[in-house]
Amino acid sequence: MPANIYVLNGPNLNLLGLREPEIYGRDTLDDIAGMLEDRARELDCAIEMRQSNHEGHLIDWLHEAQAESARAVILNAGAFTHSSIALRDAIKGIATPVIEVHLSNPHARETFRHVSHIAPVAIGSISGFGARSYLLALEAAARLA
Repeated sequence: MPANIYVLNGPNLNLLGLREPEIYGRDTLDDIAGMLEDRARELDCAIEMRQSNHEGHLIDWLHEAQAESARAVILNAGAFTHSSIALRDAIKGIATPVIEVHLSNPHARETFRHVSHIAPVAIGSISGFGARSYLLALEAAARLA
């Protein structure tokens, strides 16, 4: 089955499990990928999971998701959430629905994390549930027409 849900991860998410586990948890990105792949099979869909520390890669992958007729994109843009107008514009420029996801609750953290440039152009946002945030986003994405 071709991937129909892209799961895109931004800067520093390759350090999950090591970086500030008291905030982000002990699950690695590979652990999360495994959980998502298992659940995707149960939901009769497939995922394409990617991570980059480079903004341009994320933008290219958003464009690719549309070109490949993906059902949805689950996006954890990391710190780009709070700074990237380019990612915002890329999301606004595609028809593919984007679900914003975060492991922690940005609103319970530093003030600069309270503003998301992604949320206004995403179909929805899920945050604060650790690795389960991704699973909740996958459940939502799988139910999109």
